[in-house]
Amino acid sequence: MSPAGPVSAAGKRPAGPLRRTGLLRRTALRLLRVLGLPVLLILGWWAYSVAEPTFYLPTPGRVATAFTEVWFSDRITEDVLPSVGRLLTGYALAGLLGVGLGVAIGSSRTLRAAAEPVLEFFRAVPPPVLVPLIMLLAGLDTTMKVLVIVSGCVWPVLLNTVEGVRAVDEVLADTGRCFGLRGPARLRHLVLPAASPQIMAGLRQALSIGIILMVIGEMFASTSGIGHTVVLFQRGFAIPEMWSGIVVLGLLGFGLSLAFRAAERRILAWHLARGEERGRHA
Repeated sequence: MSPAGPVSAAGKRPAGPLRRTGLLRRTALRLLRVLGLPVLLILGWWAYSVAEPTFYLPTPGRVATAFTEVWFSDRITEDVLPSVGRLLTGYALAGLLGVGLGVAIGSSRTLRAAAEPVLEFFRAVPPPVLVPLIMLLAGLDTTMKVLVIVSGCVWPVLLNTVEGVRAVDEVLADTGRCFGLRGPARLRHLVLPAASPQIMAGLRQALSIGIILMVIGEMFASTSGIGHTVVLFQRGFAIPEMWSGIVVLGLLGFGLSLAFRAAERRILAWHLARGEERGRHA
């Protein structure tokens, strides 16, 4: 037996330990890529807050303490869950509205020519500007907050869907006609699959916009929600608690981004596989 361990008849070490070593190395590198920059940023924040102590920039330790005290409590059900519910409701409505109108507008040149000036006008209006108007029309309840989210999320979905439908390959369209694809069958088997990469791109943009508008909507005449709580802490000069609310928003955005990425990989598996195949042949 070799002093370094058992060897095979061919004089080679068994593949098992080498495979485990390679797996551990890849795992360590993956963790370093994922956590390296966040850890550096937190260390930089900690060093600055200790070297230049200020009331408005507490140390990460104080923020972490406030985070556990504030958010591991009834605020999960009173603020976080209502915010997430409004966000997902507005996001889903914007997705359905954007895809539905986008398919209709993208499929008809006449409708597209008639709607394009109106679309360009409304897409140029910043959604936060519409908040006072929506408050007047819809009141101050949950409906207003959901409509604020819809008013901003619908545009990237709508415009990306229009462009995706317009970009359907003419050869595929002609082939579908030859095989008798009409109406709902054409929409299901040709238009939506071909436009799905751009539709998903619009939904990805809308998700980040939705989080922003969720907070803005809750800052106006609201009695619950993460945005309302952050403003409440700011007005009461509870600075560590205010920063903990910002951390909650960041974690919420990160979690939703991961969930969306997983759904996108599943929905666009065929598209991603085709891109990888092209990359190998390039």
